[in-house]
Amino acid sequence: MAGPTTAKRGGKKASRSGPPPSKASRTRRFPRLRRLFRVFRAPGRRGLIIISILVVLLGAFGVWTLYGSDWLRVEHVKAEGTEVLTPDEVIEAAQAPMNAPLVSVDTDAMARRLRARLPRIKTVDVVRSWPHTIGLEVTERTPELLMRSGKKFVEVDAEGVRFATVPAAPKGVPFLEMAASDSPSLHRFGTDRLRRAAADVAGELPAPLRKDVRTVHVRSYDSLTLELTGDRTVVWGSSEQGAEKAKVLTSLLKAARDARHFDVSVPSAPATSGS
Repeated sequence: MAGPTTAKRGGKKASRSGPPPSKASRTRRFPRLRRLFRVFRAPGRRGLIIISILVVLLGAFGVWTLYGSDWLRVEHVKAEGTEVLTPDEVIEAAQAPMNAPLVSVDTDAMARRLRARLPRIKTVDVVRSWPHTIGLEVTERTPELLMRSGKKFVEVDAEGVRFATVPAAPKGVPFLEMAASDSPSLHRFGTDRLRRAAADVAGELPAPLRKDVRTVHVRSYDSLTLELTGDRTVVWGSSEQGAEKAKVLTSLLKAARDARHFDVSVPSAPATSGS
């Protein structure tokens, strides 16, 4: 006869009952787990002091790396984008502080210095190229007009800025003749504004038409005249509506091939004369 402790034949295996072990009991049983929980606890006063010291030391090391070490100093200067100027001219004019900390270089001051010493430079980007290089990315001015100065020529860009004097005239660039000394426009607008108006006209001309322009005459703000090849003249008027005037003139030159005088000062009512 089976006793009370005898398991029933074919019965299920007895399972352990009771609540799961608590976190505290698990950590007591597993010392490594207990140490891990300690790591993630909020740091005490001593921990905060240690962290603060580490932050200060890291900051001091960063400052020393940027300013005091030899790891991040200016050793090379490169110039790109030059056409008429040479890279050596640009580098010499920049006067980069060699062997100075790269982080301390005043890039804005270098850009201003370059534009002042080399007026041919229209824009320049001074960039730090870590760890040892300063890059000078240059965009040069291009001549829209030429002014005679004795036996030399002054180049004028699209903004009317006189930026360089050259011994030989670049090919394909029209001349500018200022004849506004007695014009009220000179006193009202000034020479710079009149020169810029002439540059605006030259800039509006399409390439096929531009190659035929020999001289832009400026008598006043509202009186600009173009001298073309073949003894042809164009009354342009002011620099306003330049694109429309250029389009009308191109059509007139094709339609009236024998004409010598063209007037596009009022582009909606152009005129031609002479044969």
